[in-house]
Amino acid sequence: MKKFLLAMLILILAAAGFIFWLFERAADGVPILLYHRVSDTDTNPTTLKVADFEAQLKYLVDNGYHVIAPDDLLDAWASGKTLPKNPIVLTFDDGHEDIYKNVFPLLQKYNMRATVFIVTDHIGMKDYLSWDFVRALQAGGFMDFESHTMTYKNLATLKGDKLWNEIYGSKQAIEWALKKPAKFIAYPEGKYTIDAEETSKEVGFRAGFIEDYGLAENDSDNYVLTRIPVLGSNSQTLLRFKLRLKGSPIFAPLHRFKTDIAEGNPEIADLIFIP
Repeated sequence: MKKFLLAMLILILAAAGFIFWLFERAADGVPILLYHRVSDTDTNPTTLKVADFEAQLKYLVDNGYHVIAPDDLLDAWASGKTLPKNPIVLTFDDGHEDIYKNVFPLLQKYNMRATVFIVTDHIGMKDYLSWDFVRALQAGGFMDFESHTMTYKNLATLKGDKLWNEIYGSKQAIEWALKKPAKFIAYPEGKYTIDAEETSKEVGFRAGFIEDYGLAENDSDNYVLTRIPVLGSNSQTLLRFKLRLKGSPIFAPLHRFKTDIAEGNPEIADLIFIP
């Protein structure tokens, strides 16, 4: 019995030490949040209710978070300049029309800004923003519009001219329509290759973004910056939001492990808790 208790104590201490190490390792990391839709009518699992999104923004304000832009983050890393306390970056993917209807008013209310990654060939389609709305929102100062590629193809399946056109075509479209540099790209579904990274760098993007639950860190590859997805399919969305935000150093490696074993051991993968 004593041996069993001693073994359990060693295991508990080892687990606590490992968790402490994970948090210490990520102490200087910056959370980059990934949203998709904010709507009371859409039923997509990535969609947040308007009230839930506002509750999250209010939580950030009440708890001393300071929203910064991707440029602020990269400039600080490059220069060694100190970031504000509790920095955080807000991003949205796709460019649906609820960005204008539901997101923009709340960013104004809480004096926050966000980066919106748009699929340029989808602009003007049903349920998406028009270029006129994109231009108006860009001019308003609360949003910056960047690339989510031209047609939302899986970049991991593209090579050569097709890869170049998908990446560079979106950059050209944004710069032509908005008369400002397109600096950032978010890879569709977070899928990318070394070729996609190199092409993004070659056409002039400053950084690329994926989805990975982890924090962005100064020693990260700037063309694979991780973002924490914020979903709306759980009724306790604020609790889920807090868990993902605060527990990222734990949940990021857990999510990677779960993904790695999911194909061969789906039953075990299902047992791994990710909020």
